Amino acid sequence: MTANVTKNEIIDIKGIMNKIPHRYPLLLVDRILSFEKGKSAVGLKNVTINEPFFQGHFPAAPVMPGVLIVESMAQTAGVLVVHTMGVEGEGKLVYFMTIDNAKFRRPVTPGDSIHVHIHVIKSRGPVWKFKGEAMVDGQLCAEAEFSAMIIDPETV
Repeated sequence: MTANVTKNEIIDIKGIMNKIPHRYPLLLVDRILSFEKGKSAVGLKNVTINEPFFQGHFPAAPVMPGVLIVESMAQTAGVLVVHTMGVEGEGKLVYFMTIDNAKFRRPVTPGDSIHVHIHVIKSRGPVWKFKGEAMVDGQLCAEAEFSAMIIDPETV
């Protein structure tokens, strides 16, 4: 195993909250299960009936909105980027630039644990491009390619 591969190291919720600014109710990654700096990460989102979006989407048949699954991918990617950048990434924000080829294959419902697989396609300066896949019980639920820009909050 190389120095950049830390597949057995876990980033818990406190570590995630130290890397990205999202908080309840929009913090959509609970743990990073594995990562390879600058290359890939696997995040975990445990979906419960207590999620606020289930009140309206849909009360009789709760389904996690697809855009929030993509947001979970983006947050997992954000943790990967900030962790990869180290001290240089502290306090940075990760902003969506594009979302391409998003496909939703199976509903995500309360009780599901989403394993969010992120792979870096490329990075150049502050711009990163990713491929994300959301899996539940080994089945592909959603996938998308997306790009993001890493910026200082004071430039917003």
